[in-house]
Amino acid sequence: MPKYITSSIDILRQVKLEQPYQNQMSSLAAGTLEQLDMELDTDKKKAVFWINCYNAYFLILRRDQQLNRPAIYRARKVLIAGQKFSLDDIEHGILRRYRSKISLGYLPSLFTPNHIKALAVEHLDHRIHFALNCGAKSCPPILSYKIALYDQQISVATENFIINESVLDPIKKTLKISKLFLWYQADFGGKTGTRTLLQKVLGQDLKGYKISYADYNWEEDLSNWA
Repeated sequence: MPKYITSSIDILRQVKLEQPYQNQMSSLAAGTLEQLDMELDTDKKKAVFWINCYNAYFLILRRDQQLNRPAIYRARKVLIAGQKFSLDDIEHGILRRYRSKISLGYLPSLFTPNHIKALAVEHLDHRIHFALNCGAKSCPPILSYKIALYDQQISVATENFIINESVLDPIKKTLKISKLFLWYQADFGGKTGTRTLLQKVLGQDLKGYKISYADYNWEEDLSNWA
């Protein structure tokens, strides 16, 4: 298995077990961006690597380095291939293909560094929102993603999150869903794309349904593992 992806899996495992992870950190920090880019030559590999790194480093920064919001997202403390990244760089720059954190995802992020653009996925996959964990109770559980299993893993994660976080009332014709669908509306293809996805996962014709958004539970939960 490729070096960087293996290290991303290993560091997440070590963090989960609360075991030393300095060797994995050093492995991720070594090398160059060119070497990293050569290894992550497909969107699937990029997703596996960066999701694992995001989830591992969020816990390292929060649990072990005691960073709080919003600094934890902005601080460039994730050293990979000789370059320092922030969690925002990983999520919004690389995995969301440099989309803005605001504007419901409809606008690009201005002044994105060239190395972020070079590392970014070619196509934004809305399913990453059901894989990234920011330590809150309303976040999806953490799973160690692997190349051979990625499509199956991310699809199951998406379905489980939607089913568990949705409140459907067929009598009143109402559906309450996660605020992730509002914050990143454009990533899901707008309101139409969101409704199509929900109908597919929930197995329910949502014509005539009123869709609203549940409050996001920001209570901390650093042990939410799949």
